[in-house]
Amino acid sequence: MGNSEEDVLAQDMLWRVVSADKCFRGLVAVTTHTVSEICAKQQTDLTATVALGRLLTGGALMAGLLKGNQRLSLAVEGNGPIGRMAVEADARGRLRGTIRNPLPGLPPRADKFDVAGAIGRAGFLTVTKDLGLKKPYQSMVQLQTSEVGEDLAWYLSSSEQVPSCLGLGVEFDSTGAIAAAGGFLIQTLPPELPEKIDSLVDRIEGLPPVTSMLRDKIAPTEILARIFGNKSFAICESIPLCFFCPCSREQIEQMLIGLGSEELLSLAQQHQPTSVRCEYCCTEYLFDAEKLQGMAQQ
Repeated sequence: MGNSEEDVLAQDMLWRVVSADKCFRGLVAVTTHTVSEICAKQQTDLTATVALGRLLTGGALMAGLLKGNQRLSLAVEGNGPIGRMAVEADARGRLRGTIRNPLPGLPPRADKFDVAGAIGRAGFLTVTKDLGLKKPYQSMVQLQTSEVGEDLAWYLSSSEQVPSCLGLGVEFDSTGAIAAAGGFLIQTLPPELPEKIDSLVDRIEGLPPVTSMLRDKIAPTEILARIFGNKSFAICESIPLCFFCPCSREQIEQMLIGLGSEELLSLAQQHQPTSVRCEYCCTEYLFDAEKLQGMAQQ
C-alpha cells in the first residue's frame, strides 16, 4: 500500500493502533514539518537537528499514550558538546523543544551523524509527566547508547515496566533541508507472549529506517502493517502534530515580579531595556525602566 509523498508528508500526524491479536499497541508519527520549524528556531546544525528531531519525535510518540490535558517533558543531558536537550509534548499533539548548544560541529562517523558523540556517552534521561495529580511524576535513568531511541525504550522498559521498541529518524535532502522525520513506538500488552515478541523484533530489525520508508512514499499505516507482519490492526486515534509554545508577555512579567522589587529596581537602573528570551520559541520580550519600576510596586 503506497501513498504519494505529498499525502504521507503533507501534515504531521500521529496514529495510535492496537494489533488484531491484542498483543501489541503501536504508534507511528510523521514529524517532518514540526521538527523543521523547531530546529529552524533553534538554529541547529545537521547533527543537532538529528538529535533534537529524534527527541521531539520520541516526545510526540510517548505523549500519544497520554489523554486529556496530560503532558510530559523529556530532558537529555550528557557530557558531549550539545549539553542538554529538552522537549515538551502533550496529549493534543503540541510540541516544543530546545537545545543548549545547537552547533556541536561533529563530523559524521561511518557515514552516520554522530548523535551519541554530540550528546555524550555519560549522562541522564529525565522524564516528567503531568498527569493532573497533585505532583508531577518524575523518573531519571542513565543513558544507554545516547542514540535517543534506545534510551527512551530503556526508560519505558525499566521504569514503566512495559517492553518497548522505538525507531526514530531524521533524513535530509541534497540541500540539507529535512526531507522526512518520524518514528514508531511498539509496546507489548499483557499477557506477554515471548514467541510473538521475538517475531515482531525480527520484523523490525529487517525493516529500513522509518524515515527512509516515508521518503519512499510508504504510508505510516503501511509501516505499521509491516511491523505487525501484515496482520490487521485497529486505528484507535489519529492526532495532528504541531509546534506550540504557551509563553506570553504576561507569563514573563509574573516571572520577573517573582524576582522581588529590589532586583527589579536594579534592572531598571541599567541603560538598556531588560530582555527576556524564551528558550523554546526564541521570542524576545523587552521591558523598559518605567515598566520595571511599575512592576516593582506590585
